This record gives sequence, structure tokens and C-alpha cells, in this order.
Amino acid sequence: MKDRTAVVQSAAMGGRVGVAEVSNVLWREREQLELLLFKLEEERLILLSGNTRWVAHASHEVQLLVEQLRETELLRSMEVDAYAASVGMPPSSSLKDLAVASDGPWASILTSHRDALLELTGEIARVSAHNREVLAINARATRETLLNLTGTLETYAPTGRTTSPAPAHLIDRAL
Repeated sequence: MKDRTAVVQSAAMGGRVGVAEVSNVLWREREQLELLLFKLEEERLILLSGNTRWVAHASHEVQLLVEQLRETELLRSMEVDAYAASVGMPPSSSLKDLAVASDGPWASILTSHRDALLELTGEIARVSAHNREVLAINARATRETLLNLTGTLETYAPTGRTTSPAPAHLIDRAL
């Protein structure tokens, strides 16, 4: 990965950084977001199937992709800052602003990247929220099942606290 300071200094000293580099990083980020969306959908299907055997594996794959995305976001930030400096714009300029400042077809390419990134992140947010909801429902059902084994089911008081905390029990795996 390029050193952020070197990239920005190169642009500031007249070494124009091309918009093609920005576009290449945006393509990589879009591909990673697509894969993340796929893995989240995969995780959702596993959760909905009720087969918990693969949940940890699916969650681990999601976490690995999130870490890769962080690295790509850093690279994108470096390239965007360098390109912004080369066209006389401030660091951390938005893709929308860069598209306006770009010549020819690059304006529409950057706009397309921006639109695709917004759409992908919206879909990822929706699927992630659904997965969290399914996990919460499953956790609640598991807790209620365990509490039913003791004969005391917790309920909620008006304060939001549970009214009958259950003691811990060892459960036979055959259950």
C-alpha cells in the first residue's frame, strides 16, 4: 500500500494523480461490498434455516471481509485525497464534488461509483439489521426454552427489568 503522505505530497508538488487510480480503488471497494452483501445473505439463510452449525463460520467470513474493506477504504481515502489535491480541491472531498471537478467521462464514472456504493451500503445495512433481528429472536427463544426447563419463565416489569431471574443450570447436550 502506498504511503498516504507520499501520495498527497506528490500531488501537491505537481505530480498529477489520475482519476483512473481513484476509479480502480472504487471498483475494488464495490467488488468487496458485493461479496460482503453475498456473505451477509448467506449468513441470513443459515440463521433462518435454524441450523446453527455454520453460523460461526459465516460470521467469521463476514468479519474477514469487513477487515479487508477497512484497508480498501484507507487506500481509497489516500487516492481521493491525492486526486483532490491534484485538481485543487481540499482533502476528503466527496465523490460528488470530485465528479463535478472531473473532465469528460470521468464525471459520469465517479457518479456511477458513488451511486453504486450508496446502493450497496444501503442493502448491506438492511440485511445486517435483519440478521441482528433474527439473532435477537433466536437468543430470546433459546433463553425462554432454558427458563422453561426450570419451570420459571422471566417476564418484564414496567421498569424494563426481568421479574424473576433464573439461576444457572447445566444442560445435557442431548436436549
